[in-house]
Amino acid sequence: MRVEILCTGDEILTGKTINTNYSHMARRLGEASLTVHWGTTVGDDRTALLQAFRQAAERADAVIVNGGLGPTVDDLSQEVAAEACGVPLVLSDYWMTRMTESYARRGRVMPPNNRKQAMLPENAEFIDNPIGTACGFAVTIGRARFFFTPGVPREMRRMLDEQVIPRLLKLGGITGVTKLKRFHSFGIGESRADNMLGDMAAFQNGAIKLGFQAHYPQLETKLAVRGDSEAAVAATLAPVEAEVRRRLGNFVIAEDDQTLEGVVLAALSDRGHTLATAEMVSGGHLASRLAPLPGAEHVFRRGIVTRDPGELGVNGVTVEAAEAVSHRLREEGRTSHALALLIDLDEGSDRPDLGGTICIGIADDRGAVSRPRPPDRRPRLGARRRRRDGTGLPAPPPARPARRRAHRLRAALRRHWFRCRQTPSWLRQAGENIVCIRARPRGVKRTC
Repeated sequence: MRVEILCTGDEILTGKTINTNYSHMARRLGEASLTVHWGTTVGDDRTALLQAFRQAAERADAVIVNGGLGPTVDDLSQEVAAEACGVPLVLSDYWMTRMTESYARRGRVMPPNNRKQAMLPENAEFIDNPIGTACGFAVTIGRARFFFTPGVPREMRRMLDEQVIPRLLKLGGITGVTKLKRFHSFGIGESRADNMLGDMAAFQNGAIKLGFQAHYPQLETKLAVRGDSEAAVAATLAPVEAEVRRRLGNFVIAEDDQTLEGVVLAALSDRGHTLATAEMVSGGHLASRLAPLPGAEHVFRRGIVTRDPGELGVNGVTVEAAEAVSHRLREEGRTSHALALLIDLDEGSDRPDLGGTICIGIADDRGAVSRPRPPDRRPRLGARRRRRDGTGLPAPPPARPARRRAHRLRAALRRHWFRCRQTPSWLRQAGENIVCIRARPRGVKRTC
């Protein structure tokens, strides 16, 4: 079955809004064994929308239209759909009552223009929206079945999973059960993960489809399997899932709909622990990932965001400072755990590339520990090595021991002598003090 996704809105056509709805719909349809053949974006223009609907009706079997179901004058999907079908718009009393009751529960009066959202093409199939005021609907235009969904992401996602995809599977005569298992890992790239898992028989014989998707700084490993029933899918997936979990080991930080911050918060909550954080330069990114989660109000007690280490009671960014900040934060916040993230960006033109020093401190009832990131021996993300004397200048590469240099020079001389039976000209040109010779001068060929 050929499926097309048609997104509407001037804001996504002009690039002012990133069209994340399309990527989500295309990914979910692919996971359900539904292939998307075309993706179209149209602005809020009646003529352009009508033409796009008619073109999609000629080439696709099913079309998902996203957006244009709101109460404002630039929301045109219902009107253009009715025009393409050649039918009038009629009021859905059921949906009008639903909207009125929804506003009443919140102690508000529904604006008159919301009535537009209850106007549907005559004989359209109603598609429920349990969490919004824009109901979906389905109509047939030409040879294609059109499914209209709201542009609000959370409303669209729920409607897609619960109502649109089941209708598409039935329309295409696709039977069976599809299961997608996801592993979220940290500290490993696609190539290494593929090397660790690619030789498994289930992936080579096609029983299970293996895929990867990078979401910096994490990697998502996906296992897609299809079977005749839930039991058959579970039996096929269970041993492979266990083997993938064993091979990836501690790289796995979450699975399926879990997130890193969600797993950390759940672990703290299950043990009755609490957390306070302090972060520099990050703009509150750490706290913003923890605070909105359900149940965070019982665990996440305090978050400090600053650019000045002095506000945290330290003079600079060191491992000792991170340890001290985490210990003080735990005492002042009266929490079981505290996390300090101290960052000092390098000076210079590469500041936007995140070159700098990162120190992390963690404190609990057993004390405080700290760690630099990256360690001096493994610079990453553009961070420069720094002298231990505190000058901040890039450290010079370690010099080779003189004994090793002399050994390599003697070995080179022996190889040349046995080959040519005379001293090489580049050595004669360099002088007699061979102990100070580190390498052959550039541009001088090794000729006899």
